[in-house]
Amino acid sequence: MNINSTVISGYQALSDIGYIIKDKRRVLLVTDKNIAAIPAVRAVMAQARSPDRRVDIIDSVPPEPSQHDVARILASLEVRDVDMVIGIGGGSVLDVAKLLSVLCVPGAPTLDALLAGEKPRARVASMLIPTTAGTGSEATPNAILAIPEQETKVGIISPIMLPDIVALAPELTTSMPAHIAASTGIDALCHLIECFTATVANPVSDNYALIGLKKLFASLETAVAEPANLGARLDMLWASYYGGAAIAHAGTHLVHAMSYPLGGKYHIPHGVANAILLAPCMRFVRPAAVKKFVRAYDLLPTADTSLNEEEKSHALVDYFAALVKRLRLPASLDELGIAADNLSYLVTAALDVQRLMKNVPAPVSAADVRGIYLALFPQKNY
Repeated sequence: MNINSTVISGYQALSDIGYIIKDKRRVLLVTDKNIAAIPAVRAVMAQARSPDRRVDIIDSVPPEPSQHDVARILASLEVRDVDMVIGIGGGSVLDVAKLLSVLCVPGAPTLDALLAGEKPRARVASMLIPTTAGTGSEATPNAILAIPEQETKVGIISPIMLPDIVALAPELTTSMPAHIAASTGIDALCHLIECFTATVANPVSDNYALIGLKKLFASLETAVAEPANLGARLDMLWASYYGGAAIAHAGTHLVHAMSYPLGGKYHIPHGVANAILLAPCMRFVRPAAVKKFVRAYDLLPTADTSLNEEEKSHALVDYFAALVKRLRLPASLDELGIAADNLSYLVTAALDVQRLMKNVPAPVSAADVRGIYLALFPQKNY
């Protein structure tokens, strides 16, 4: 897959956004109300306006949007004849912006048709500006929607949705609360390590994953602890972008497959669900990916070079567990009030995500999935 987006990055990279979109006369800007209230984002929105350019703003994208939310937003548009769609926000906003960029094309397939598997044929010009560092949506061909009726999520996937322009501006991420910076950072980590160890991994995705992992290991905890540290924030934006690029060339697997039901049924934020599952899933995967784990472990600033390969692979899993704890993210489903009597549903729903399960580098049975979920109820005996 070719990623042909132009990437601009750095502090005040968007100070001249008016020039970047100078030939656009009607722009649809997609965000949410919280993001739209951030001063740095308001400045970007103001610079996008001009006397000869109309900018319509959609600021009603909810967290974890469903197909009903996208249909509602689409119905609210006065006109769909736009020259460009700009998404400013987290992964949910960027995914909706990607969908609107294809749904605003005259004669485009309907949203229901896309959900049924029809592929988009074209899109209007698009620009994606992440304000969190985790989903990497700006670099993936995916748009993820919740399907409430099925208590799960589905992905609409097409390289056509990759944007023309990506802007990585660290000042737009400094207002993220620490827990959001932490959970989205773990999401990026999951993208990188899952794509690196997937059955569909390849030299291109490996390269993206290794570069992203090095940046993430060096910067995640600093970015969470020091929100005004623009260097760490920019490194995390790049780590997130590389995670998305790795997804575009490979794919995630066990963590994401098992987190989808947690988001779909219990509405647990995606990064939090991934954080809970990261160490248990990687512990399961480890025997089938020792050499890949060693390469990842060696990127840690604190890597112990005296360890042998087997020891390094175990140490990486231990690092993941300790990192989640240091970031003060939940490490069990007990902490979120989810009862273990839902285990049967969780196991079935996770195994149904075959698009991702087929990427796991080891055979996975229902008993394996059940065992991993059981590990998330450490205070109980089931």
